[in-house]
Amino acid sequence: MKLISVTLALPLALLLCAGSAAAQVTVKDPWVRATVPAQTSTGAFMQITSAQDARLIEVRSPAAATVEVHQMSMSNNVMKMSPVDAISLPAGKPVTLGPGGYHVMMMDLKGQVKAGDTVPLTLVIEDKNKQRQTIEVKAVAQPLGSSGPMSGMKMN
Repeated sequence: MKLISVTLALPLALLLCAGSAAAQVTVKDPWVRATVPAQTSTGAFMQITSAQDARLIEVRSPAAATVEVHQMSMSNNVMKMSPVDAISLPAGKPVTLGPGGYHVMMMDLKGQVKAGDTVPLTLVIEDKNKQRQTIEVKAVAQPLGSSGPMSGMKMN
């Protein structure tokens, strides 16, 4: 009888371990900056924390034809923005995507983003074993001059 218990317990334990091997990623305070009527691009921002070492390698959204992960940096006293292949997500350390640093650039918008709108984003995360997972995020549009989520507004 003990042999049967061990035989069944081992595969169950392995299955539970395999399930927890995928990078557990949380996203906090996702938001996008609202736009004016003719504006064709905007930024999306959030804080990402992964339980294991991982990388943000792609972001998609039906709200824009092109979505890229970008970085802002200073070079010779000039602020420059450029796409990056990925953003490292060190285990247990929050990584902030915000104005003036790493962020998601949404270009060729399919319409105006108005304050209060919800913009769907799909984050593609790759763990150290090259396993990929997608995370669906709903970012709330903040007023044009905003530098972060409005206080008291729930972000999901």
